Amino acid sequence: MIDRMVIKQLSVFIANESGRVSEVTGLIGDAGINIRGFSVSDTADYGILRLVVDRPDDAFAVLTAAGFTVRLDDVICIDLPDVPGGLSAVLKVVSDAGVNIEYVYSLIATFVVINVGDVDRALRLLSDRPVKLVSQTDLSAVLQ
Repeated sequence: MIDRMVIKQLSVFIANESGRVSEVTGLIGDAGINIRGFSVSDTADYGILRLVVDRPDDAFAVLTAAGFTVRLDDVICIDLPDVPGGLSAVLKVVSDAGVNIEYVYSLIATFVVINVGDVDRALRLLSDRPVKLVSQTDLSAVLQ
């Protein structure tokens, strides 16, 4: 049944300030809720943290109780073929039919891209932590 293939996504509206994404993800983690995928978009003043979690209703309750403005939306999740052009082929089906694709992001991966104001400083801060930094070469090798 098609309507059962919908998943729930949380959109959390946050001030574009240091520590806000960490605060949201900390609240979710402290509640025992697992993040399966996320995306952050921003403007000069605010950001939208989109999350797919294993318990969306519980995450909604936790975040609204903490004072965050949160929206719960239906979205589609697709297991793409891991071939060149796989994403394009799927998106083309929808866009060729005149359905607007507002945004796309990936889920369930341990590789995370972080865009920061000072890349060199962030790299130094992370270098002595239990975090595996991934190079372009590492990424290319994994995807082959």
